[in-house]
Amino acid sequence: MTAPLSDIRVLETGTLLAGPFCGQLLGDFGAEVIKLEDPGKGDPMRQWGREKPHGQSLWWPVVARNKKSVTCNLRTAEGQALVRRLVEKADILLENFRPGTLERWGLSYEELSQINPRLILVRVTGYGQTGPYSPRAGFGSIGEAMGGLRYVTGEADRAPSRSGISIGDSLAATYAAFGTLAALHARERTGRGQIVDSAIYEAVLAMMESLIPEWGIAGYRRERTGPILPNVAPSNVYPTADGSDVLIAANQDTVFRRLADVMERPDLPADARYATHGARGENQAELDDIIAAWTRTVPSTKLLSLLHDAGVPAGGIYTAEDIIADPHVQAREAVITVDHPELGPVPMQNVAPRLSGTPGEVKWAGPSLGSHNEEVYQGLLGLSAEDLTDLHARGII
Repeated sequence: MTAPLSDIRVLETGTLLAGPFCGQLLGDFGAEVIKLEDPGKGDPMRQWGREKPHGQSLWWPVVARNKKSVTCNLRTAEGQALVRRLVEKADILLENFRPGTLERWGLSYEELSQINPRLILVRVTGYGQTGPYSPRAGFGSIGEAMGGLRYVTGEADRAPSRSGISIGDSLAATYAAFGTLAALHARERTGRGQIVDSAIYEAVLAMMESLIPEWGIAGYRRERTGPILPNVAPSNVYPTADGSDVLIAANQDTVFRRLADVMERPDLPADARYATHGARGENQAELDDIIAAWTRTVPSTKLLSLLHDAGVPAGGIYTAEDIIADPHVQAREAVITVDHPELGPVPMQNVAPRLSGTPGEVKWAGPSLGSHNEEVYQGLLGLSAEDLTDLHARGII
């Protein structure tokens, strides 16, 4: 079965996460992703992460999966010449340097598109390619703050909180991948490539629901509310008899009646304070207290079984251990195991979303530095073994 992007070649020159996660997404669906890394050091992501068995990052096997690692010193004229030769045979060049970096290296889109008019240049940065902030350094956390996410994340009585993952980088990369697919589709009609400009703060801002019109029209500013959604009840995290927490979302009228039946509290839907969505929102805190008093008397496993049988949306608060052990996750193979030459079997999340006819696939985990030099430089560009030896000796590859 042929993957949907198997006829697409991507040159990935970015580092860390904002660019490389876009490359991961494209590679998951079959694109040939040739990752150009600095000789000797490689992508810093090779060293990132809390746990490093055998001195190896556990993040790298995921974000670099399905990619081919090629070393190339982009700061040298010879390395830049190699990029130009690769661009002749590529569909996409992906980067997440500060705006102007490619231009300083003689690799501007104007120059590269003369070599290959069908080339799509995907650029992921903190603030985008234009505007007064574009020259600034911009990490994902800064984009999350500027895009509005940090302000509304956390508890009301505490400073804004991080979400627990690098969501700003990942969102910018996801939008970059979406933009890449749109540009590929447009190229089918026009025959020409274009620039995909994905800014971290704009990717975050794009996810902020009605935050902007709420302020612009109603003068309402969203605040941090912890686990609840203001005026939507019940929808919260509730304690159980065995010390676990369970999320229950029963704010719709019919679903709330089901919850009340499970609680053996038919009086609740009949009470004017809880009879409608609006009323429950106005009396959110006291309703949550009533539900928590009940859930605290029931063990989590039994509680979830009762709720699921009654058609009430509910679930546990999963850790990585819970995810791996869950029978639904296992049945859908949402977590797979990929062999790694040094780490052995590595569990990681599978490709998403699922395509029924041309699904994506994880073929291999993140490769060792420069492991595809011969395949790319000799097989694709036609360089000789002597050429590679010379380039390596001079620090070009």
